[in-house]
Amino acid sequence: MSRYRGPKLKIIRRLGILPGLATKKSNKINRPGKDGTINADNSKKLTEYGIRLEEKQKLKFNYGLTENQLYRYVKEARRRKGVTGLILLQLLEMRLDTICFSLGFTKSIGQARQLVNHGHITVNKKVVSIPSFQCKINDLIGVKAIDNSTNLVKNNIKNGYRPEIPAYLKFDSSKLEATVLDYCNRNDLGLKLDELLVIEYYSRR
Repeated sequence: MSRYRGPKLKIIRRLGILPGLATKKSNKINRPGKDGTINADNSKKLTEYGIRLEEKQKLKFNYGLTENQLYRYVKEARRRKGVTGLILLQLLEMRLDTICFSLGFTKSIGQARQLVNHGHITVNKKVVSIPSFQCKINDLIGVKAIDNSTNLVKNNIKNGYRPEIPAYLKFDSSKLEATVLDYCNRNDLGLKLDELLVIEYYSRR
């Protein structure tokens, strides 16, 4: 299944604020579709499956993943020791494109993916062009030392796409470098989500 490339505001109206998808907000308050007004009035409630599906969709659209990619992350989170839901979120937050977005290099994770694809980002002084690259603790995330790359990132940071850098990242604005100090905590995420429902959604697969 391919990555979603359709209207972003339509997704935000249905699922709520997704900081990694877009910064824009819709002027419409109803959900998209012919039942939007009904759902907005809460006279038509979602089924338990529908609730789990929407939580899963939040992760999928916020991080710009395909269905197969998200399922692989869920399987990896299950395999590791610890709280599966938190581990899933940590895996997604340690993606290189997500870290670039968290540092304010871009205004969305989709743009961060493009930034990485075009070879503007380095990890431990080496160019990495794979957005899904899993960063580790003590990794040094930087910008390629050419004017095109540094000017692009500086302009994005100047525009202030992200108001606060999470505590698990230490950013040096003078060098455009950041160190990964730790894995993220649940409170570090700007996404409103019940990750347990996502795990339950995939529990029968």
